[in-house]
Amino acid sequence: MNPWLISAVVLVWCAIPAGVQVFKGDAMDRVAGLELMSILVPLALLLLSQAFGRTAYLDLAVAGALLAFGGGFVFVRFLERWL
Repeated sequence: MNPWLISAVVLVWCAIPAGVQVFKGDAMDRVAGLELMSILVPLALLLLSQAFGRTAYLDLAVAGALLAFGGGFVFVRFLERWL
């Protein structure tokens, strides 16, 4: 196991509590979990790209980061009447 892979596994383990909050929390906890996941998942994909030497993971990480930025705004826009 190389250090890139170990770091990616640590980030995935850190994303698990955020994923639980996305599915089981109230509206504000869901937004916070979504924003945390939108940071951790692309970072984990970047580390996996370095670990396995595959540039496809790098493209996926960049696309996911760009889409998650807008997705958070859309999610908050639909929830603003309940927040």
